Amino acid sequence: MIDLRSDTVTRPTAAMRSAMANAEVGDDVLDGDPTVRALETEVAALLGKDAALFFPSGTMANQTAIWLLAEPGTEALCDARSHIVDWEFAGAAVLRGVQMRTLTPLGETIRAIDVERGLRAPSRHAPRATLLCIENTHNGAGGMVTPLPELQALAAAGRAAGLNVHMDGARLWNAHTATGAPLHELAAVADTVMVSFSKGLGAPIGAALAGPKALIDAAWEVRKRFGGGMRQAGIIAAAALHGVHQHLSRLHLDHDNARTFAHLVAGAGGARVVAPDTNIVMFDLRAGQRVAPVVAAARAAGVAISDWSPTRIRAVFHLDVSAADATSAGHIVAAALAG
Repeated sequence: MIDLRSDTVTRPTAAMRSAMANAEVGDDVLDGDPTVRALETEVAALLGKDAALFFPSGTMANQTAIWLLAEPGTEALCDARSHIVDWEFAGAAVLRGVQMRTLTPLGETIRAIDVERGLRAPSRHAPRATLLCIENTHNGAGGMVTPLPELQALAAAGRAAGLNVHMDGARLWNAHTATGAPLHELAAVADTVMVSFSKGLGAPIGAALAGPKALIDAAWEVRKRFGGGMRQAGIIAAAALHGVHQHLSRLHLDHDNARTFAHLVAGAGGARVVAPDTNIVMFDLRAGQRVAPVVAAARAAGVAISDWSPTRIRAVFHLDVSAADATSAGHIVAAALAG
């Protein structure tokens, strides 16, 4: 089975498993784990931040950032299709008492103009906004990149309105790879940045939140409150470190494979492909065609893809998918679409 449902389905490589097995460990809750500390130090340096904190998941890290940067009883502005809105179970409302104000962009993802249009006029009768959340790359838009100049303008629009800024950079590694913009410049626009290790970098678990030291010190307390304290976490931090050292430099291969697949699928059975910026390919079916039969036909032929909506399918390329797999998957999915 060529599994294109997500880049989270990767299996640790033999070298990654070896790094995990041989990791130096300690009690990260009591006095620190040396491998976790090494990972946090390296990620903070890559992102140009004072400090970073290791988390079990990107969702927990995102929700911690919201806890730190948004006041209870206020609004956080976010793209209407963002992960924080669609896939985090209303965590901002439940955990922090923050209302998400969703912005429907004029284009595919929010830009500065969308923030300016979406801000409420000051009023005693409406909630204030205290936070802007940015997602780069944008999962719901098909792994689309917000280029650095637009990212800077977007954050500037939020700051002009007095908002703190958090970046969900689960796939910021891919934005860096696609544009060549340094990670620290992409991260500089935000107060806090979350990056994931369990997607393109191929680790089985983990994310990090980076930012100013005072905020990251406070984040430790929030992570503890959320139940995210880990003991001999060096075993999983070693996998993340291996991913940073060995897999970050190969992400361009996933982007190449996504383009190969997109070329083969485009137009098959009337499907319209969203040209991929990175490793995610979204394609919309012709009028009247439904997703479920296409997904089932592809799976029967050896390719697993995701039903993103009743009329849209998603395919994601990753460490476990070769160039030959991408070509084979493209032909199989094209046949399923044509059928």
